Amino acid sequence: MYIASRWTVADIADQTGKRVLITGANSGIGFYAALELARKGAEVILACRDTTRGETALAAIAKQAPGTRSEVAIVDLASLASVREFTRTQLARQRPIHILINNAGVMAPPRRRETVDGFELQFGTNVLGHFLLTELLMPALEQAAGDSAERPRILTIASIAHKRGRLDFDDLQSTRSYSPMRAYQQSKLADLMLAFELDRRLRAKGSRVMSVAAHPGVAETNLFRNGDYNAVERALRVLVGKVIAAALNSGYAGALPTLYAATSPDVREGGYYGPQGLFEARGSRVGEADVATHARDVEAGRRLWEVCETLTGAR
Repeated sequence: MYIASRWTVADIADQTGKRVLITGANSGIGFYAALELARKGAEVILACRDTTRGETALAAIAKQAPGTRSEVAIVDLASLASVREFTRTQLARQRPIHILINNAGVMAPPRRRETVDGFELQFGTNVLGHFLLTELLMPALEQAAGDSAERPRILTIASIAHKRGRLDFDDLQSTRSYSPMRAYQQSKLADLMLAFELDRRLRAKGSRVMSVAAHPGVAETNLFRNGDYNAVERALRVLVGKVIAAALNSGYAGALPTLYAATSPDVREGGYYGPQGLFEARGSRVGEADVATHARDVEAGRRLWEVCETLTGAR
């Protein structure tokens, strides 16, 4: 197994000429990935749900990396209509996308909530929203494959939580029984399995587009703070976030596997990458991450893909 020796942002090659689209780029891992890629010359699209937060992040990038090219684009992954409208706008520009980073997510809301399409919020956002986004943006990725020497990449952000996840095909939307963490674990397992299935399908058709995945370890992000929580719960989550940042990974450190998987020439198609320290929860060394055996289930991956096609209407 290849392990990078204390890989840092200094190891990122020049990204001039590349267009990068990152979902959830207004904060946490997505923001730091956007910032560093902009510093390396990439044109970064901050795909955000909230205009104000997106513009705040854009201003922060402009301040820390003056002269770089970034823009905000609004998309709500909890709405399939929003995803379709967003992709229509992007494709109408007839410009390539060299790197797509499916980063945005929802983590363990205490009460079951639904997307505007009636899906359980975590499965609908983390899985279905990104599934449809990726499918619809494929022409822009294939365009990049035709005009660039480097292979375009689709990067899915998974989690070590996938190891405890189980796909319940009889209740993917957690309508019978809802557990915040169980639903989150299932969504992250689904994300990783779909990344592997996408890799198999891209290779089968001879595409130059790569599908890879990464996880941040345990990092302090807005996932710990945002959500349907009362004041006490939110305060506790802020405290937990600070402890995680101090003892495990900050948001910036958590972005290193994302940046590695998005840019390193050592990344292989179908690869999965993460920090190498303390049970993959933290560390400056980035390398191949451990994959739970059930995440490699080819038949389950194919079935999950077909279910997502049916639920989203994507082909």
